[in-house]
Amino acid sequence: MKGTNIGELEELVMLTVAILYDDAYGVAIRKEIQERCNRSITISTVHSVLSRLEEKGYVNSRYDGASPERGGRRKHLFRLTIAGQKVLSEAKTMRNSMWEAIPKIAFASE
Repeated sequence: MKGTNIGELEELVMLTVAILYDDAYGVAIRKEIQERCNRSITISTVHSVLSRLEEKGYVNSRYDGASPERGGRRKHLFRLTIAGQKVLSEAKTMRNSMWEAIPKIAFASE
């Protein structure tokens, strides 16, 4: 497994893979991020991030059966690995810790 740090887009894709659980494939991931985050990304960007995450050992993939609705093509489905779950949990803990460390006055109106 390479590196343990993840970027914002990697984190969003991993969270989306977890949300979609057994139906996490490129198009569905892209759509979910668009709807939840109001953020538009290309399908090639999604696939690039998924490839990077798979290299790091944070997701794994499999193909489902072909369907007539998809013109006989199979879906390339993704799931978080235990390492992926751990790195997401660590990112959440780190972010929460930093938010909690901000003094209330830092966000006070002047």
